[in-house]
Amino acid sequence: MDRLAFTAMASINERRLLREQLNNELANVSTVGFKKSFESAMVAVKAKGDGFDTRIQPFIDKTNAVNLEPGTIMATGNKLDVALLDKAVLGVQAKDGTLAFTRRGDLHLNSQGVLENGSYHPVLSEDGVPITIPQGFDVQITREGDVYARDPAQPAPAVQILVGRLMLRDASNIVFQRRPDSLYTPQQEFRRGNGDFQNGPNQPIIAAGALESSNVNPVTAMVKLIDFSRSFETQVRTIKEAKSLDESGASMLRTRN
Repeated sequence: MDRLAFTAMASINERRLLREQLNNELANVSTVGFKKSFESAMVAVKAKGDGFDTRIQPFIDKTNAVNLEPGTIMATGNKLDVALLDKAVLGVQAKDGTLAFTRRGDLHLNSQGVLENGSYHPVLSEDGVPITIPQGFDVQITREGDVYARDPAQPAPAVQILVGRLMLRDASNIVFQRRPDSLYTPQQEFRRGNGDFQNGPNQPIIAAGALESSNVNPVTAMVKLIDFSRSFETQVRTIKEAKSLDESGASMLRTRN
């Protein structure tokens, strides 16, 4: 009976990771540009260590690969809002100073004039440096990611100055892993030394004045969460039943004094 309880408990421990992942997705249903993760498959592996060699334990691959399926495009009219189309991703500077990627395009200027997204990550140019715009300048972002600034104090027609180009990459042929800060990094086989990757075959483009919603379906996520809850209850009952059967067997073998 201990093998039955062992297997059920191992399944509970492994599925805990899936429940945490699902709860995170539900919490980010309304987050701009959020991407859910691909579902991880549970496989059976042979348990190593003391005990019988026939023990099999359920195991989940913990790669946490990002699903870049597009969300709904929402028009905002804000010149600094950008929606990344198809499998395009945007290069940003993470809090630790490393290069990372995101789909979040609700951009704004901080007090130093640095272009940031809604998570306060500086947006990088093709040169790998944060894009800075002079205070008070009007900003326009083209479909290809070129960032232009214009001084509204100049008499018309004011000249637009090319400040930089957004670091846009086509991720059609690669797989991303989710970082602890929710940004993306290419899996090891696709990654270059600085965290960048080889651009895909398609031209990455954006839609200015719009934002992309999360690709999490809240109804589907809630149904999965209910299924996890029922599965947890079933596994707990299995452990209790194994304990009851073990106690019954022990009482039958108990010798009378």
